[in-house]
Amino acid sequence: MAREMKDSALGSQIEDNLRRVYERTLNEDVPDRFKDLLAQLKAQEKTTENSGSSN
Repeated sequence: MAREMKDSALGSQIEDNLRRVYERTLNEDVPDRFKDLLAQLKAQEKTTENSGSSN
């Protein structure tokens, strides 16, 4: 019985910590390098779309 309560308390603590880390991660800014790569991909995609529509 005491073991189950200890496991339950430990599980609850782990869950709380995981939630906290997850929330922090969601609130982080996207790194500039990643934003630049996304912009390059979008530009490349537009170029590909424009090339394909002219044929």
